[in-house]
Amino acid sequence: MCGVVLTGHGGLDKLEWREDLPVPMPGEGEVLIRVRASSVNNTDINTRIAWYSKSVRGETAEGAAAGIADADAADGGWSGEPIAFPRIQGADCCGEIAAVGPGVPEDRIGERVLVRALQSTGVSGSPFACRTFGSECDGAFAQCTKTAAADALPVQSNWSDAELASIPCAYSTAEGMLQRIDLGAERVLITGASGGVGSAAVQLAKRRGAHITAMTEPAKAEAIRSLGADATVGRDDPLPAETFDAVVDLVAGPRWPEMIAALRRGGRYVTAGAIAGPIVELDVRTLYLRDLTLFGTTYQPGNILPDVIGYIERGELQPLIAQEFDLKDLRHAQQAFLDKTHIGKIVVRVE
Repeated sequence: MCGVVLTGHGGLDKLEWREDLPVPMPGEGEVLIRVRASSVNNTDINTRIAWYSKSVRGETAEGAAAGIADADAADGGWSGEPIAFPRIQGADCCGEIAAVGPGVPEDRIGERVLVRALQSTGVSGSPFACRTFGSECDGAFAQCTKTAAADALPVQSNWSDAELASIPCAYSTAEGMLQRIDLGAERVLITGASGGVGSAAVQLAKRRGAHITAMTEPAKAEAIRSLGADATVGRDDPLPAETFDAVVDLVAGPRWPEMIAALRRGGRYVTAGAIAGPIVELDVRTLYLRDLTLFGTTYQPGNILPDVIGYIERGELQPLIAQEFDLKDLRHAQQAFLDKTHIGKIVVRVE
């Protein structure tokens, strides 16, 4: 089959188009999926450049195109374990079940499915143990992929394959964050609001009745308001002190202390990213004297993606596609992603 493999940590040149890849064979409890579309996510970039390594202290953009020369490959994967190469990336997958392994009903063949991006490893006694589809295992940047049958979820929707492929990673990440902090009809600040996870968080927070202030570039403000944001603030604009019940952050970086200061007493902060820099300064007195709660989210309970699919099937969400590329042009798709001129998702079509 055809696909793109990541041959090692580094720049865009580490993404290699191949036409001789073996079609994966589904094992016990697994399904083979004919991939129709995928999309680009920050985790693809971060894994490629080994940004997750504790040796890296800068923002993602510093090595996103050329790689990070001194990154330590030993802990370059987000799980802290080394990545096995070559690796087929692609955390998002919309496709059709083409074959089933032992123990999976044959009537699942032909189902249109979305694949869970964050998958439980099933390690006993470790409820937060999980892996990322396309990181610790091969993903959707190829014509076919395989996964556990339980992680291939049927979807009934008139959305296109490209539109559905924009959902699994970004929307489940955003939904996991909002569920972790139990966001309701409250005042919330969402950073990185024009990106895939940020724009998803805007929609998902709005359906909960939240009053949303979205941090984004002025040129993108109107589009973010159309998704449900009640107000916008520029990336360099001052934040109001002690205003928000919750901060949903994908950025971190130098402005992190200001985000914490923007929380009201008893407020909650949740993060699933740090593209502006992972190393921040915290005044612990602020944390305890103002009764704040900080949440980090990666693991997702099993209900998260089914909940998102339910929102789609009930017409409660809208897709937000910025550009589409053919799989063979994945390097160009990632470069467009890195340019950060888009709003929403960069989708990859798989023929």
